[in-house]
Amino acid sequence: MQHDVETVTEAAATDAPVVQGMPQLDFSSYPNQIFWLLVALVAIYLILTRVGLPRVASVLSERRGAITNDLLAAEELKQKAKDAEAAYNAALAKARADAADIAAETKASIDAQLQQAIAQADAEIATRAAESEVRISEIRAGMRQSVSEVATDTAQALVAALGGKADASVDAAVAARVKG
Repeated sequence: MQHDVETVTEAAATDAPVVQGMPQLDFSSYPNQIFWLLVALVAIYLILTRVGLPRVASVLSERRGAITNDLLAAEELKQKAKDAEAAYNAALAKARADAADIAAETKASIDAQLQQAIAQADAEIATRAAESEVRISEIRAGMRQSVSEVATDTAQALVAALGGKADASVDAAVAARVKG
């Protein structure tokens, strides 16, 4: 607004007609505006080509280098991860094989101990069975003799009770009957 007041006062002082509107659209100042436009464009061009664009180019170059280095490092780490996975799988397979071997050895050892224990138990059972057979035979023999004695005593007591005389014939009859 102050600029318009100055223009009006200048126009009044020079008795020139008062021009209202934008000074950029005043055709009389076009050559001056074009000159300064060219000067500004050349200055901007020089500043950009000498200062701004080289900096941008160096930043882009650094970023490309960093990206390339990161990609190479990532590829190297990927290869290391693959190698580590292969080593892990090999160690896991070896551990499984070792565990299977240990399990087989343990099973064989337990089977051998079991067979030994079974053989020892069978031998002990056979010994006890033989001892039992001997004792049973002794008991049978003792039982037959006891039965013979009891039968003989009972027969003699019966014969005596019936009024007869017990003699060797009673013993022979009891012995024949006990034999079968």
